[in-house]
Amino acid sequence: MAARAWITGGGSGVGAACALALAAAGLEVIVSGRRGERLEAVAAAVRATGGAASALPLDVGDPDAVAAAGEVLELAGGIDVFVAAAGLNTRRRHWDDLDLPALDAIVAANLTGLAHCAAAVLPGMRDRGDGLVVVISSRAAVRDSPGAGAAYRMSKTGAGALVASLNDDLAGTGVRATHLCPGDIATGFVDARPDAPDDAALAVMLTPDDVARVVTFVVTTPARVRIDELVVSPSATP
Repeated sequence: MAARAWITGGGSGVGAACALALAAAGLEVIVSGRRGERLEAVAAAVRATGGAASALPLDVGDPDAVAAAGEVLELAGGIDVFVAAAGLNTRRRHWDDLDLPALDAIVAANLTGLAHCAAAVLPGMRDRGDGLVVVISSRAAVRDSPGAGAAYRMSKTGAGALVASLNDDLAGTGVRATHLCPGDIATGFVDARPDAPDDAALAVMLTPDDVARVVTFVVTTPARVRIDELVVSPSATP
């Protein structure tokens, strides 16, 4: 039976690229996100390549929905790899015009939602003595990145601490976690910036496939190896 990967934020961008890459590596993939039609399109694209995929619509900011999804996934055979690719930011991100309701939503999606998703899959991983959590965070978690904004920087720094706590608490159980910190990625996500990048700026950014290739490396590394944190930057970045 193939290992199963659950990918949040799987309907577009990095999450969709991870679904295709991990399916090509032989994993069955389940993609989650808020837009069901996009999830179905990604699952269909995976199946068109001969892979196994299904869609599970979900808002990671809804704790009850996350808990219910975790039960469904466990009953269906459990999750071997959890890839957290869901993310949120806002145009009004700096303290001079900060959107406080958006701040709450960003932290819910990027940090507390991540914690609830991890909590949903960890019991099964521990019972089976094997499992991997890959958090697609941001270079803003480990490098000075004022343009990322207050809420995003708070949430991604917290994601790094969450991964460290997983590795501290679960060492020796077979469960391990990776804090993956990519720099700028050319996706629709950057359109939320106060000043959206032009074509020249997009051309030197990472692509979703670049990040998916790194995720596949982490996932296919032997279980005796734990990759605690990995920073991946565009080569044009200082």
